[in-house]
Amino acid sequence: MKAYSKYILFIALIFNQLFLHGQHQNKLTVELLDQEKKLEVRQTIVFQNTTTQPLTKLILNDWNHSYSDQKTPLGKRFSDEHYRAFHLAKYKDRGSTNNLSILSSTQQSLQWCRPENHPDLVEVNLSEHLLPGEQVTLHLLYYINIPNSKFTRYGYELDGSFNLKNWYLTPARVHDGAFVTYSNLNLDDIANAPFDVDFTLKTARSYRVTTDLNQINSEVDSISQILRFFGKSRTNFSLYIENRTTYASYKNKVTEVVTNLESGKADDIQKAIAVDKVVNYIDANLGTYPYEKITVSQVDYDRNPFYGLNQLPSFLNPFTHELLFELKFLKTYTNTFLQQTLSIDPRKDVWIFDAIQIYLMMNYIDTHYPDLKMMGNLSKFKILKSYHLIDLDFNEQYSYFYMLMARKNLDQAIGDSKETSLKFNEQISGKYRAGLSLKYLDNYLNDDLVLQSIKDFYEINQNKQADRVDFEQQLKQKASKDINWFFDIVIDSRDLIDYKFHEVQKTNDSITATIHNKTGAAVPVPIYGIKDKKIVFKEWIDGFSKDSTVTLARIDADRIVLNYENNVPEYNERNNWRSLSKVRFANKPYKFPFFQDLEDPHYNQILWVPILNYNLYDGFMPGIRFYNKTILNRPFTYDVNPVLSTKTKSLAGNINLMYMQNNRETKWYQTIYSVSASRFHYAPEAEYYRLNPMLIFRKRQEDFRDNKKEQLMIRYVMINRENTDPANLDPNENYQELSIFNVKYLNVKTEILSHFSFKGDLQLDKPYGRASIETDYRNLSTGNRQFNIRWFAGTFLYQTTDTDYYDFGISQVNDYLFDYNLYGRSETSGFFSQQYVGGDAGFKSLLDTRSANKWLTTLNTSYSIWNWIELYGDLGLVKNENIALEFIYESGIRLNLLTDYFEIYLPIHSSNGWEVGQSDYLTRMRFMFTLNPNTLVGLFTRKWF
Repeated sequence: MKAYSKYILFIALIFNQLFLHGQHQNKLTVELLDQEKKLEVRQTIVFQNTTTQPLTKLILNDWNHSYSDQKTPLGKRFSDEHYRAFHLAKYKDRGSTNNLSILSSTQQSLQWCRPENHPDLVEVNLSEHLLPGEQVTLHLLYYINIPNSKFTRYGYELDGSFNLKNWYLTPARVHDGAFVTYSNLNLDDIANAPFDVDFTLKTARSYRVTTDLNQINSEVDSISQILRFFGKSRTNFSLYIENRTTYASYKNKVTEVVTNLESGKADDIQKAIAVDKVVNYIDANLGTYPYEKITVSQVDYDRNPFYGLNQLPSFLNPFTHELLFELKFLKTYTNTFLQQTLSIDPRKDVWIFDAIQIYLMMNYIDTHYPDLKMMGNLSKFKILKSYHLIDLDFNEQYSYFYMLMARKNLDQAIGDSKETSLKFNEQISGKYRAGLSLKYLDNYLNDDLVLQSIKDFYEINQNKQADRVDFEQQLKQKASKDINWFFDIVIDSRDLIDYKFHEVQKTNDSITATIHNKTGAAVPVPIYGIKDKKIVFKEWIDGFSKDSTVTLARIDADRIVLNYENNVPEYNERNNWRSLSKVRFANKPYKFPFFQDLEDPHYNQILWVPILNYNLYDGFMPGIRFYNKTILNRPFTYDVNPVLSTKTKSLAGNINLMYMQNNRETKWYQTIYSVSASRFHYAPEAEYYRLNPMLIFRKRQEDFRDNKKEQLMIRYVMINRENTDPANLDPNENYQELSIFNVKYLNVKTEILSHFSFKGDLQLDKPYGRASIETDYRNLSTGNRQFNIRWFAGTFLYQTTDTDYYDFGISQVNDYLFDYNLYGRSETSGFFSQQYVGGDAGFKSLLDTRSANKWLTTLNTSYSIWNWIELYGDLGLVKNENIALEFIYESGIRLNLLTDYFEIYLPIHSSNGWEVGQSDYLTRMRFMFTLNPNTLVGLFTRKWF
């Protein structure tokens, strides 16, 4: 009976393979209309019902149509990620599918539509039920408008070449009896049903065509060429059409590789050796590539580069040209290989794809370049040896990229569906965490069980559409230990892993250590004995949720360390060390890196860097900055900045202490406790002291991709100001000591298409109390016209002083809290008085009425007239004590060079009258400018987070 069952199983597998991989045919006859940047497509689709239910409709993927307007899922995603170019693109630069007609095999016209919320899918109504196992033939005719490649790198290039992917209509994948309806979100995860493709392309004779299909025929005349290609059991194929070929072919016993990866000065022989090495490695460690040819393009690399590697400036040359090419080829080849061969859900099960890719890449480095450093040859310079960034092993960088998001409390479970991930998690952190997790499991199980499971899963995947259940089964069947924790905690949760030593007792022969689990994530952790930086023992401790005590042989160890080799993707390795010497502070030595470095868990780091500040009253202020904030966020940070005021010949500067508490399970995801102190001059020969304890609560939405953010700040500002010379400043200004209780609330949502914010501010002190609200709305039209409107309203709750020091400012903010970076805060004339801060009334013209001591409400508007040139207009009502209600207004031109960071205002007409043409017009102009690097970095990194 057993013998018969083997034959039955073998026959079933054969039929299963034929049924799943040969059921659909896709015949395409395409003509490139290069001048119009169009494709004329005639297509025949033979679709077989592989479900157990009759079908009345078919779903075709039409991802080219996702470029058709700004309101498609792709357009909305671009807006979410602050990508402006797509929203402002001309229609001719966007892709679309036009003039689509669909006929049955009997030439009957079939009705079709685009499903709601899925404009890049086509739903075809069949003329009759398609029973299980039956086939239906569709004849399609349509035109493809090819998009500009600047959006996703796929499309037409300005040099006349074309990079084409996901451009034709094809049946969507069927899973559990239903079509998978995924829209294009620029994630490279189209869910096509496997098909046999017969592709005929007509182009001008001058073009050179590269594809991963097999060419079976060609016809060439004096004007045009007709090329015919074929591919078996494909889910996709790439097509590159160039004026001159940039691709070279490398063939070995495994497959033929066609690539145009940039190689610097690496020659053809060096590239051939690198290609052969990588191809044979993947063949031996994963499985045989099932097709005769594979394309590895520069476009694919640019879309998914080797992050970290691609950030290094070329002038440093930390890697040889041949090694750099090899690493880029390794990344892109494994990516393309897996995309073409793994039949898993490309969106929901993407962690499997990512885990296998990064795991294989890490093993490749361990095998061929075990001593390679992240910064390559720079590690050979003795002057740089003290930097952990320079001395970091190449594979350790993956952990730091993951930890970058974990420390921000923005990491996500790698088992989540791909479209829910922040861009940084989707492209970098999540991928690296997946590979690290598989490497972690590999270190725990040993005996190459993980690698063998990957090979078996790949083999199974060649015969059927697989999913995570199949992958889990392969790992669990081979593991001799319980690994449910791997899937429940490491894959499907965002639980952090963090162990530390609680108590350690030692004798000459043994060590008894109590290990504390700070997060409750019960996963295994290794404990090491170290002597003179060498490992003398290693032992795995199975997971526990609170505390665990272990006794180990000492074997001459002078330190014990948890997770010494960083096998576990742990949140904080700084608390993993315990010295066995009598001197407790010898746990970790101190290091003083210059400028910036990665966090080094082996040392206590104090960073330092020279600084140079400036304001009008202190002059240039050279100094030195001491701080402990490395590239990764950490709970407690300090920043001490002593400087020398060159004008007053006195010490100045500031200090900031901050503790950041991440709340993992609530919307109020971060709480910050801080206290800062500063001492500078605010007027000639007059200094101020400021002490500011503060509490900040930050809130995000359950959907991490939602750009809506909220923040509540509660602080107590204490300021002591020196008396000033009455000849220079208002003699009535006699309040030198302030103790202000301040509450601020911010609710903001920013995208490319629109921005909306609401701010509330309450200030209470003995001499005054005031409250204000502010709303700001910004909209960008399809014609690159930006409209801004801001409303501000403020009132005094009480005021027991006659000074105007606390008044609401009209044209200049009364910065008595010393919140703004004003270069000449006490100036009433001259260049520095023209610095503009968009607070309070927000007027730009210096009106006769400078402030309001009762209440104030204003409306500020602006509108683009060309590019970054805008017209602005403001109006408001001002009420001062014992003065009639006053109406104020102004208009002018705004040069919006960088919104909120660098702007210039040119007044035209205001309550002062005509301002243009006045002899002192240059003094009426205003400017907004910031040199704060953190603010500017946030502007350019917001698309990632």
